[in-house]
Amino acid sequence: METTVHATTAATHSRTERGFGTVKTLVAVYGALSFAVLIVDVVLSVAGRELTSFMWGRTGGMLASAVVTYWLTGLAARGSRSAFLRVRIISVVAPIAIIAIDLIPGALPPWFVAMQIAGALVLAPTAFIVNGSSLRGAFPKVR
Repeated sequence: METTVHATTAATHSRTERGFGTVKTLVAVYGALSFAVLIVDVVLSVAGRELTSFMWGRTGGMLASAVVTYWLTGLAARGSRSAFLRVRIISVVAPIAIIAIDLIPGALPPWFVAMQIAGALVLAPTAFIVNGSSLRGAFPKVR
């Protein structure tokens, strides 16, 4: 009987590790896309193109959110419930906020919108993973 419980616990632990591994990969790709936007911004700026402070702020905000989300995911993978809750919130709110702001007509150039939406679409699956029963089960509610 004890062997069965141990095997079940090991399988659950393995699923949790895989889930966090996938989330870390998706957040890293989101960060890479955010960094790519920053590089394009810098190149265009050096080339003399005018970039608005709104564009610089969006670029910095997305890159910062990627770094923080990656850090929090690492903490959550090591057992931090508060970090896990934050990752759950960010994974839902960030893609919605990114896409909503990018849909403001004429506020941003099409290339910028496309790159930001690509980042949001990469981040969106994390919401399903961290809010799924496998990872939520690793962090039971404490009363």
